[in-house]
Amino acid sequence: MGKQLNKVQKRRRRKQYLKRKHEQFKSSASLKKSSGGSSSAKKKAAKKTAKKATKKATKKATKKATKKATKKVATKKVAAKKVATKKAAPKKAAPKKAAPKKEEAPKEEAPAGEKE
Repeated sequence: MGKQLNKVQKRRRRKQYLKRKHEQFKSSASLKKSSGGSSSAKKKAAKKTAKKATKKATKKATKKATKKATKKVATKKVAAKKVATKKAAPKKAAPKKAAPKKEEAPKEEAPAGEKE
């Protein structure tokens, strides 16, 4: 008789357990359905705000990047100009030395012109 009683009690407990689980499942499903509409609207609104925030962040990042790039280019141009002026200074001195040679050349040409 003890085995039979144990078997019946097991079945009864199992039925009660399954009944609780089924009710729990129903209630959670109904909660999801009822809150689903409002939560989906909330989710959409959250997505929109997230998109706007990411757009703003990307715009700021691109502006910063372009500013940095232009600064780098400007500094490189300034540095290049400085280097160019330093290199150009010795070149300016060289033509001055060449200028007297040119003056001598016309003097030589003048006598050649007189000969003709």
